[in-house]
Amino acid sequence: MKLKELNGIGEKTEKIFNRAGIYSVEDLLTYYPRYYDTYEQPVLIRNLEADKTQAVRGKIVRELSLRRVRKLQIVEAYIRDEEGNGIKAVWFNAPYIKNVLHHGDILIFRGYVHENRGTYVIDQPKTFSSDQYQKKMGEMQPVYPLVSGLTNNMVLKAVKQAFSLLSPKEKIPLEIRKKFNLQDIEGALHNIHFPKENNDFHIARKRLVFEEFFRFIITLRELKQQNEIARNQHILHEPEELKRIIAHLGFQLTNAQMRTWEEIKKDISSEKVMNRLIQGDVGSGKTIVAVLALLTVALNGEQGAMMAPTEVLARQHFEYITELISKNELNITPAILVGSMTAREKRETCELIASGKADIIIGTHALIQENVLYHNLALVVTDEQHRFGVKQRETIFEKGNYPHTMVMSATPIPRTLAIIMYGDLDISIIDELPSGRKPIANCVVGTEYRPKAYHFIEKQVQEGRQAYVICPTVEYSEAVEGENVIEYAEKLQAVLPPDIKVDFLHGRMKAKEKNQKMEAFAENQIQVLVSTTVVEVGVNVPNATVMMVENAERFGLAQLHQLRGRVGRGGNQSYCIFINGSGKKDASQRLEILNQSNDGFFIASEDLKLRGPGDFFGVRQSGDFEFKIGDIMNDAKVLKDAAHAVDLIENKEVSISEEERALIYNVDKKNINI
Repeated sequence: MKLKELNGIGEKTEKIFNRAGIYSVEDLLTYYPRYYDTYEQPVLIRNLEADKTQAVRGKIVRELSLRRVRKLQIVEAYIRDEEGNGIKAVWFNAPYIKNVLHHGDILIFRGYVHENRGTYVIDQPKTFSSDQYQKKMGEMQPVYPLVSGLTNNMVLKAVKQAFSLLSPKEKIPLEIRKKFNLQDIEGALHNIHFPKENNDFHIARKRLVFEEFFRFIITLRELKQQNEIARNQHILHEPEELKRIIAHLGFQLTNAQMRTWEEIKKDISSEKVMNRLIQGDVGSGKTIVAVLALLTVALNGEQGAMMAPTEVLARQHFEYITELISKNELNITPAILVGSMTAREKRETCELIASGKADIIIGTHALIQENVLYHNLALVVTDEQHRFGVKQRETIFEKGNYPHTMVMSATPIPRTLAIIMYGDLDISIIDELPSGRKPIANCVVGTEYRPKAYHFIEKQVQEGRQAYVICPTVEYSEAVEGENVIEYAEKLQAVLPPDIKVDFLHGRMKAKEKNQKMEAFAENQIQVLVSTTVVEVGVNVPNATVMMVENAERFGLAQLHQLRGRVGRGGNQSYCIFINGSGKKDASQRLEILNQSNDGFFIASEDLKLRGPGDFFGVRQSGDFEFKIGDIMNDAKVLKDAAHAVDLIENKEVSISEEERALIYNVDKKNINI
């Protein structure tokens, strides 16, 4: 059913919904809330806590002011509560507020409270009369992910209409629902959008997570069957030159790297097509193993392709492989294909690929576009953290007549879960770090340590090193995410000496601008890069030795570990400073796990123990998997139950009707990401 059939949605509004990935009325039902806003009793200003959404009752004690900072319009008001304590309220890009609120108004102000230069500020507060606020207390209000032009109210109205027009189809057999105590689909969808209480939400979420995993696993099992039938059209043997290349790398491969390399060689020379996951912690040396595989393919007279998550990393891989080829005097032609190239450059590269003159092709998602034709593609490598869906895998198969595939992942997942999640792939684990790598020195500190941290960064830069400073994306100010980073960068530039270049990077910047900033940092034209988690993947800067994370308590430990992996890539000692902005003991306890260990698998398992079952409102842990609602670490038990349910059906231990079977196995593969 088309979105335009809903009241209030015309062609223009439909395009806004499309930008959020909503193309039909059916899509609305699975456009799940990001979190729920629960209205609690207003508190006195002296009882406010930083980094929380709270409400205060107070009086506006002077007329509101309006000022401009670049393109940003900022309205400010000063509020006093009944005890005479004051707080500043701030609204971004909402100049109309100045005409709505006035000196002397007594209202309830509800917004995100944070600390700024020793005083509390309440950002983007909504205002209510006492009666209005009383009616909202206790409700769980859904808050949806938004794109530019889309408001929470627009989504809310559309979802309510969708429920009145559609009855969702049940895709889990009754016997399975009974066995695993799952809610029916209609009740689950209604309660995920409009839960009356926490228990309603948890019951609904369990059902929806189960279905997502259930259908994912079925798709993987089908893909595995296809892989087992496919015969290896690209039987590849280790060339003599490769032993010489390994001997002259300039470092010795670890036992884990050599074991993985032996497994790859066995795969590509067998009768079966290789489909292998290379799982290794940050910095374990997965990339060199992939490069050896690409060189093997090229020296066998066929083509290999490697997909990287960003253009900067693709260029770094290309430069490294080009240098290796030149150093070893190999008759191999590498090529690069990325989005920022000119039309002529792309056309010329595509001609090299189609003719077979390009032996190794490095690029981004551009590698699987329709106009890219391969001469004899024998291997596809997807770099760490690169989401590569089943549909994309099938596209590559078609381009290369069932090439071998290698998927690299740095997300620490326990082996029992990895076997389920990568059900169609064989797994190699690189479980040791290269020799000579110095362990990263970690510290977890409070905000009072910040001046010392700045001084430490200054010293490191004076010694020729570089630093990252990471700022979290905050719910209340996502619309001005860039402003937070820009403001922090300006403040830091003012603190550090003028000869230290500080710059910023955030997710709302255009791809070309992001690439320019990353390249400038890689070349040490920028010494301190202030960024959101956009740097979690995508650039290798061995000269960077400091990673400082502001408000580290807002991140999942697995994500913090990934961020930490941006440093410690060169021969110099590296450092990671985690600042606990909340000052809370439980946050410090959780962050101390990072202090204790640099082992991603240990960190993930410890984080899981601390978070406990039912803690679903935190940061998602397993970023490699693009599920709408499930998270394999937080939902490990549900994942295992879903896999068991598929086993029961495949082993015919539960009986399902033909109609149920048709619904189960009718899966849209483009939405399955691995």
